[in-house]
Amino acid sequence: MKVIIVGGVAGGMSAATRLRRLMEDVEIIVLEKGPYVSFANCGLPYHISGEIAERDQLLVQTSDALEARFRLDVRPNNEVLQILPDSKSLLIQNEQEEYEETYDKLILSPGAVPMMPAIPGIEASENVYTLRNITDLDKIMTQLSKSPKNATVIGAGFIGLEMAENLSNRGLNVTIVEKAPQVLPALDEEMAAFVQNELASQNIEVITSNAVAEFKDQGTKLLLEDGQERTSGITILSIGIQPESKLAQEADLKTGLKDGIVVNDKYQTSDPDIYAIGDAITVKQQITGKETLISLASPANRQGRQVADVIAGLPRKNQGSLSTAILRVFNLSAASTGLNERLAKQEGLPTEVVHVSGQDRASYFPGATGITLKLIFNPKTGEIYGAQGIGQKGIDKRIDILATAIKGGLTVMDLPELEFTYSPPYGSAKDIVNIAGYTALNIIEGLSDNVQWHELEEELHKGKILLDVRSAAELKAGQFKQSLHIPLNELRDRLSELDRSKEYIVSCHSGLRSYFAERILKQNGFNVENLDGAFALYKAVRPEKLIYPN
Repeated sequence: MKVIIVGGVAGGMSAATRLRRLMEDVEIIVLEKGPYVSFANCGLPYHISGEIAERDQLLVQTSDALEARFRLDVRPNNEVLQILPDSKSLLIQNEQEEYEETYDKLILSPGAVPMMPAIPGIEASENVYTLRNITDLDKIMTQLSKSPKNATVIGAGFIGLEMAENLSNRGLNVTIVEKAPQVLPALDEEMAAFVQNELASQNIEVITSNAVAEFKDQGTKLLLEDGQERTSGITILSIGIQPESKLAQEADLKTGLKDGIVVNDKYQTSDPDIYAIGDAITVKQQITGKETLISLASPANRQGRQVADVIAGLPRKNQGSLSTAILRVFNLSAASTGLNERLAKQEGLPTEVVHVSGQDRASYFPGATGITLKLIFNPKTGEIYGAQGIGQKGIDKRIDILATAIKGGLTVMDLPELEFTYSPPYGSAKDIVNIAGYTALNIIEGLSDNVQWHELEEELHKGKILLDVRSAAELKAGQFKQSLHIPLNELRDRLSELDRSKEYIVSCHSGLRSYFAERILKQNGFNVENLDGAFALYKAVRPEKLIYPN
């Protein structure tokens, strides 16, 4: 059998090496149109700052090494010009010639290409770049060698924020321009607010709800939609990617969402002898079952291994993806898995959310840092739709646990039962994932009713009263404009100050003491709800709505 793989890096090379381990006698050819067949795509931004010091550290494997160990025929700088399904052959161009190569099975792993907006002046710009491969990195490093002072990053997704961090760490003054009203559109607004606050603390200027309308003076000046004009020594475009499916379309293979290549659960395209994997394909969103695009290294590696298993006759199926991802932004980490709240509601799913706060390790142990965790779930069945986490440390662990819970079909009712290794340097006896389960279970069983941060203003306008149960000293950090203050430890003795004919929303700093207060008040005949996430969450996303005593 002869298998040709178009495209290397994560998906293609995983397929090639796995196939060799399973089928020693198969002929395997890997065609890569660029000079590098195996490199660390996700590590590229970190070479810009010097955190990854040597460029060669990004080159995972060379063609010679792959040939020596796996007997692969790896051909860099060989671009496939056309797929000819009827003759099961490819038309290929390299530096010397144009030639044909036949196949028995074909695996397409062409990846994706950065989206290039049709902005006036962009074609004439000499300092505007995208970052997708080593060649892109080399161009950026050449521009940075000219010592520009200012950098602009257009797009505040995962890659955009990684670029902003590394350009800043290199010493440039960085501005981020994002069309959406928030950074990290994959996260919900209140969770992204923590990231935006961290960017501000690092002197990164963030401009949201705006976009570049025109590039002027070969790209050194940017005119924004609101009329602002900015100077930029280097500009990075990071507004998204598009599946590289031109070859597939020209071969009449079926494509779907945003021209992604459509495959079945065995990665077969509409031609059963042609398979496709990686960023170029559409996948099933595991929770909704709908077609989506998930451009991440981990799924691409998994798909490469699985398609090799399928070709070798092993019983593998593409079960879909959750889109689990994490990002470091200076001193903060942000991670997510599954659906965010916005998407869950757009899908018409019964949706409830809880926000819980805790520490990455025992709070009394030196170096403990805070974590804010958001859980999105079905309030009737307990099905977990997704989760988001923000904090300095330990975010990866918690989101990985919740991603595993979703994959395993666990519900919020199972989260309190999860057992974790515990020692003060590593965690708490009741991990924040357990706490999220307890909190969600309280909602499901009717022990607690919550009000979300974005609902507070409207609920107060209806006549509800906000009761703040923090200590008097805590009020110095800020307080709600319209609120009644009774510290939790005094609440039982001061119930006579409250009116049972009124409805109350109770808040503390993080939501724990306000839950205690909610239980006291409910058992004394009061109509009360808990402000989910409490003061700390509200301050992160709506600081302008608070009062700050002198």
